Amino acid sequence: MRRHQFSGPRTNDRIRVPEVRVIGADGGMLGIMSTMDAKRLAREKELDLVEVNPKAQPPVCKVMDFGKYKYEESKKKSQARKAQVQVELKEVKLRPKTDDHDLEFKVKHARRFLEEGNKVKITCRFRGREITHPETARRQLDHVMELCADIGQMEQSARMEGRTMTCIIAPKQEIRARVAAQAAHAAKLALRREEGRPQAAEDADEDEELESEEGEDFEGEDDLEDDDDLDEDGDEEDDED
Repeated sequence: MRRHQFSGPRTNDRIRVPEVRVIGADGGMLGIMSTMDAKRLAREKELDLVEVNPKAQPPVCKVMDFGKYKYEESKKKSQARKAQVQVELKEVKLRPKTDDHDLEFKVKHARRFLEEGNKVKITCRFRGREITHPETARRQLDHVMELCADIGQMEQSARMEGRTMTCIIAPKQEIRARVAAQAAHAAKLALRREEGRPQAAEDADEDEELESEEGEDFEGEDDLEDDDDLDEDGDEEDDED
């Protein structure tokens, strides 16, 4: 019969060594004592005896509320997940015949994606005999890269993929750092709201600090108007036959 596998630190009766080094509920060192006495001490305080360092000689245990400890650890992991930045690969589609006005519009989208911390794949599609002049597409991709050079860097240079030429632009390190800081700040505020802590003065100071850091990096792009021809990634669909 397969035994049940426990996860996490050993607690209370699962601690079977003869003696342990005990840390009190207030963080003070209580010294080495028999495991039986340590368990009795925890029960008297209506708390748990939790093994925090099983590799020490003897193992180190702490008197604590194990249920509260698990809840706080779960909140920390949740906050860490919220603070993680999910980098997406956005796509901006061009044609060799894309005029200057449309190209400027697409560059704005590429810059917005980079400002959000995402990578951008620039794709130029060929039709018919257009493929006999790949230098036209390469000039377009190079032009887009030049207009995004202050916030992006070339991750994959222009290359042919079938009847398309593509390149990938990634946000610069300072952009990624700023987006990560914003995500961490938002996660911290969300955690405080869940805990019901007062946040007025401290949050105001953090907001001012974050805004000053953003101002030192780059000026943000103006909001773009919605366009009916944008696909899910914010790219304009090409309706030409």
